[in-house]
Amino acid sequence: MSPATPADVLARRRRLILNGDADGFAELFAPDAVIELPFGGPLACPRAWRAGRRSARNARRVLASPLRLEDLEVAELYQAEDPEVVIAEMRAKGTMTTTGRPFAATSVQVLRIREGHIVLLRDFADPRVLEDLTAEPRTGTGS
Repeated sequence: MSPATPADVLARRRRLILNGDADGFAELFAPDAVIELPFGGPLACPRAWRAGRRSARNARRVLASPLRLEDLEVAELYQAEDPEVVIAEMRAKGTMTTTGRPFAATSVQVLRIREGHIVLLRDFADPRVLEDLTAEPRTGTGS
């Protein structure tokens, strides 16, 4: 059996996330994997952490949040010189279940994938999307 390509791993990640399979999602990560959010993440989320044993717990927490992903696609996938590294342009669509507000977000992710497991996930997402989504809707005051 040939090893999983980065595109295979990302397609599997998509299926697992959209199906709400936190344990399967956690298994995509190597035991010593690192997840980084250089621009910051959701409230109370560290900028970097080791996935390790916390992966499944963190995945369950995220999948149980009021953010419901309805689609997650790799818009573009670029291969770096290092065969383990890919850069993915991601597009996500979903709904904030507490408000019913839809959202669309894009991000750039740098991933190191080794032997079918994610070793590094560096997600350059704009944290303002989540902040805007959770903020109280603005009411027009008109002048």
